[in-house]
Amino acid sequence: MSGHSKWSTIKRAKGAKDAARGKLFGRIIKEITIAARDGGGDPDGNPRLRLAIDKAKGANMPNDNVKRAIERGTGEIDGVNYEEITYEGYGPGGVAFIIETITDNKNRTVADVRHILTKNNGNLAENGSVSWKFDRKGVITVPSTRDEEEMMMIALEAGADDLSTEDDHFEIITEAAQFVAVKNALEAQDVEITEAELQMIPQNTLKVEGKDAEGIIRLLEALEEHDDVQNVFADFDIDADVMESLQ
Repeated sequence: MSGHSKWSTIKRAKGAKDAARGKLFGRIIKEITIAARDGGGDPDGNPRLRLAIDKAKGANMPNDNVKRAIERGTGEIDGVNYEEITYEGYGPGGVAFIIETITDNKNRTVADVRHILTKNNGNLAENGSVSWKFDRKGVITVPSTRDEEEMMMIALEAGADDLSTEDDHFEIITEAAQFVAVKNALEAQDVEITEAELQMIPQNTLKVEGKDAEGIIRLLEALEEHDDVQNVFADFDIDADVMESLQ
């Protein structure tokens, strides 16, 4: 969990830069489009779409952008034909990577992902060679404005598995199947939610230092810069002060 939490904290700090470059909007639009295509355009009956719309609101995306993305997904207006493809690989120090993409050209995307990994002393791996090291979990981030014990009680009563305390927030962990129910239960308790998403959480983390740590950060940033990459998960553990010094 340590590597996951530390990298999540860094990514939140980077969020404003992503939004300024338009990358955050682009990723959310793809997610909305896919969600509407697969589950329909009504967020009340489509939990994935509801989560994507919540993310759009959190990023201050204009409502017109959200509406158009839904309409592209449902086929009401013409749009790009997207595919969801997940790649697995290894980075410096043997760190395992899961790379989730949404693309309109899978040949381009796999070539680009392979190139990024190779250029940063990593390699693309076969499907299944890495994913067994991770579990899909719900991760709900809330401000640490309440007492930890109180928040733990609320989270557990809502059906969560665990709660961890970070710098200025709590991370609530749920089973993937219970994620939406827990989120709804927390909202019913007037708990402010700043972020909620399904993530691949490593079962164990691998300690990396020195040049390997620098290489991991470069690789992560290179992958997340790619327009087709939606999420990157890895099982590294790098000391927080070292990670911050590398940003």
